[in-house]
Amino acid sequence: MTGTVLTRGLRIAAALALTAGALAGCSSEGKGTPAWTAGSPGAGSTASSTGASSPAAASGGSASAGASGSATASATAGATAAAWKTYSDPGKNVSFDLPQEWIAQSVTPAQGSLPGALKIEVKDADGRYLATLQTGLRPQAAAVCKPGTAKPYVVVSSVPVELPHLGGEGTIDPHVVFRVIQGYKYFGSYGITNVVGGAGGKACALRNVVRGPEGKGDYSFGDLLELKAFAPDQKVAPAQSFDTLGEADKYVNEGSEFANVQRMLMSLKIKN
Repeated sequence: MTGTVLTRGLRIAAALALTAGALAGCSSEGKGTPAWTAGSPGAGSTASSTGASSPAAASGGSASAGASGSATASATAGATAAAWKTYSDPGKNVSFDLPQEWIAQSVTPAQGSLPGALKIEVKDADGRYLATLQTGLRPQAAAVCKPGTAKPYVVVSSVPVELPHLGGEGTIDPHVVFRVIQGYKYFGSYGITNVVGGAGGKACALRNVVRGPEGKGDYSFGDLLELKAFAPDQKVAPAQSFDTLGEADKYVNEGSEFANVQRMLMSLKIKN
């Protein structure tokens, strides 16, 4: 039994290492048809609504960031929720689907955001935070990574998604990703991005941000804006933390939470 477990662990580590290697180049990034890494895009029915997404909400209650070659669906992938609904802001500038029992609520945009910016938080039925959609973020230059401080990272899941974006140096086509960076634990985060990670499979921080069209600002949809290797005395949440890469792989490819989150992120639509 010990030999079997060890062999499986080595297979996972090897697969993730190959993923990081494949992401060293960006030329083939974002090619192919999007495929669900966890769950099925056709699972369940979709209930549509506009504005607040629930009664509670209505009442106010690598060288690459992600690319082809990453882990794909497994036979035991988690299933998505049976019933879904659609959230749209009052101005119908953004919309996305989410499980029927989840809550999406508009909150005050981050200080310094561009005029017309939106900030929408998503929580599960128990009020546990899952993700935030932010638009109108002022573009920020990547922080300088001091020599010797970059940490190894891998892209456990990466799926191309059609979203408006600004290209250019340091960008790729937008992807929905789940990435893990190594610190005293393996810290993971999901989100949308078109910003490259770090060279040689190492980075100081991985940003869940898409460079928006000229004059529109950047936008983000994920559990946090930036993933890094946290120190033992720092608050980790809402980032995920794992003792092994195998645990991260299992979260992505077997759990229903990521299946639901990924489907929600993939459904994002932004006007103009």
